[in-house]
Amino acid sequence: MQNHPSRRSFLALAAATGALASLPSFTASAAPLRSSEPLTSARHQLWWQAPADDGSMITQGLPVGNGRLGALASNDSGRELLLITDATLWTGGLNDTLDSDGQFPYGRADFGSLTLLARLVVEIPDHDLGAVSDYRRALDLDNGVVSASYVRSGVTYRRQIFASRPDDVIVAHFSQDGGGRYTGTLTFEGTHGETGGTAESFAGSFANGLKYGAAVQAYGSGGSVRVSGSHITFTDCRELTVVLSGGTNYAPDAAGFRDPSLDPRALARTKVRTAARHSADSLLRTHAADHRALFGQFDLSLGTSTADQRELDTWARLQARADTGDPDPELEAAYAQFGRYLMIAGSRDSLPMGLQGLWLDGNDPDWMGDYHTDINIQMNYWMSDRLGLSQCFDAFTDYCVDQLPAWQDLTHRLFQDSRNRYRNSTGKVAGWTVAISTNPFGGGGWWWHPAGNAWLCQSLWEHYEFTQSRAHLEKIYPLLKGACEFWEARLLTTTLDDGREVLIADSDWSPEQGPLDAKGITYAQEQVWMLFGNFRTAAAELKRDAGYAGTIGKLRDRLYLPVVSPKTGWLEEWMSPDNLGETTHRHLSPLINLFPGDRIRPDGSTPADIVKGATALLTARGMDSFGWANAWRSLCWSRLKDADKAYQLVVRNLRPSSNGSNGTSPNLFDIYQVEEGRGIFQIEANFGTPAAILEMLLYSRPGHLELLPALPAAWAASGKVTGAGARGGFVVDLSWRDGKPTEARIRSVGGRTTTVAYGGKSRTVTLKPGASVTLKDLAR
Repeated sequence: MQNHPSRRSFLALAAATGALASLPSFTASAAPLRSSEPLTSARHQLWWQAPADDGSMITQGLPVGNGRLGALASNDSGRELLLITDATLWTGGLNDTLDSDGQFPYGRADFGSLTLLARLVVEIPDHDLGAVSDYRRALDLDNGVVSASYVRSGVTYRRQIFASRPDDVIVAHFSQDGGGRYTGTLTFEGTHGETGGTAESFAGSFANGLKYGAAVQAYGSGGSVRVSGSHITFTDCRELTVVLSGGTNYAPDAAGFRDPSLDPRALARTKVRTAARHSADSLLRTHAADHRALFGQFDLSLGTSTADQRELDTWARLQARADTGDPDPELEAAYAQFGRYLMIAGSRDSLPMGLQGLWLDGNDPDWMGDYHTDINIQMNYWMSDRLGLSQCFDAFTDYCVDQLPAWQDLTHRLFQDSRNRYRNSTGKVAGWTVAISTNPFGGGGWWWHPAGNAWLCQSLWEHYEFTQSRAHLEKIYPLLKGACEFWEARLLTTTLDDGREVLIADSDWSPEQGPLDAKGITYAQEQVWMLFGNFRTAAAELKRDAGYAGTIGKLRDRLYLPVVSPKTGWLEEWMSPDNLGETTHRHLSPLINLFPGDRIRPDGSTPADIVKGATALLTARGMDSFGWANAWRSLCWSRLKDADKAYQLVVRNLRPSSNGSNGTSPNLFDIYQVEEGRGIFQIEANFGTPAAILEMLLYSRPGHLELLPALPAAWAASGKVTGAGARGGFVVDLSWRDGKPTEARIRSVGGRTTTVAYGGKSRTVTLKPGASVTLKDLAR
């Protein structure tokens, strides 16, 4: 397959093509190479016996996406509805006028919101659901295709919907097995009151200067397809293919993140015309080959489900799992693979995924569908390296790199505002930090989040640990250094009761609870400890800033690190023996160095009282919360090697959501209950839970791999994982039986030496990059 051009390679292409000027978020490219490969069988398939209701698309619609364009499909036999998004279709802007409290405004008019691009409706009046039988729809995870089939008057009708990255279009193909015909109308329209459009395209712009546009083309075999007023009509077609595309003039390298010279509507027309020169089969095969190149990098078996379980559709199977309590290992593995499907569909070349990824059912997503920097965006990407999708992490990296100049500017201009309760008492400011919420235009929302810079850097650094990519390290180095400069200016010296002088973080809030002006919160202390250590390693690896790295190392040695409260027995969240917040709070902020960090380890390297205090705090937080909070709890219990609790929390996230309750919706999206009777889709748990599943099977840090650290009894009989990423620069294939590893293949993707441990025993493995070794009889 031809590589899809990066955002920056687009700009060079735009200069060469003139009228086909490309958009960084909406890429123009030479026609992709056609794939003649046959589709693989759908080994990983989810299926349902009913279409989505138009009013419940966020919980029932099936998602497709190419990393930039996304859609939810209803699959109704007589009325196919697609709700279409573009990752860059944001209102709002830099948002650099603070409120009276020194914090950022946080609303749709100032901070902005992710919004829908378009609605497409295909009406087939004589195919209403009441007139058909044997209805079934499915999501083929292997090939990245949503499909539906049904029988009418003895003819089987089929449709396939997919979002092609190589062709940069969404395709809906309607076919039948002989003798049938399609007659109906197609309506394609924007969602922001656009005027001056046609049945085949529209354009618009926001007050922030962002321009957008979209186009559609339909073609068929037999019969006729023509424009009729504001609709496209099709009559007596044996097959019908609908191709659509759209985008914005969002440009990460342009002033204000927008390029006014770009014409999204013209480019959308070019995209659909180019794609429509090819048959639906050709478009599908090219898309599927591109999708499989990523999806096939990892596989997972957690055991065999029963024949009765396999006969149930996906929604009925989730309900049965909850009702009976019986493990369903194939369903649990499929949930992890669904998360991988969403990652491929939602994170390639364009912006990263925020609270709802690429999928909306309206223009008013809760919390604007933004990027929350105190857990959301980090959890979204915990899975990518662990489950064989390192390439999908690049959207997150590029976002941080592109936003850095704006973040630096806002920090220097606004952080020391006298009204900001989080400003530095030192009077100094340097480097950069962020707000709790960020948007694509450099803007922050809600409150300042001083430790947010360190947590973003921790995620960026962890990707380096997995990949050992020097190019990635060079790209993120300015972020690491700038965050260190911020904290060098922010840290305060205080004297403890024992007379020691230590460095502590200035006034802050332990997300998202407790006092707003606490100094030395554990969350910040642990984050800065990790940041300073990672920067020193990066500077040494790149042979840069030796003097400054030494300065940072000395600061790190003086950092206060949390202790266990003599009152509660918990690891302190604040520099106080008292619990100043909610006992069962959703965030695990003080345990950030249990997961995702590694300072707190139950292997004897961490003082026993700290491990005991962390365990006690995790226990107090409880075993039932929102989906993302359960995923984080599961990951922490895995680190503590408690397989039973880690598994319970995964299963808890598979509970069917009812009337907006926390749990999994019919389309497997995670639902977050905001109030009684109202739940919303938040995507973090769809990624955090697969990460938790993998963490039970493989723990890694640079120089150390541990096999099956928290294998639950439900998966112990037999299983296999292939393509699992391991920090230190390795990929692991692992098989087990009767709860013990039988074989492990360790392949280097840049790592050199590591220990491989199981059951208190370990072996040292030394490899050259690209080489591998297979270990057997590991349980002996």
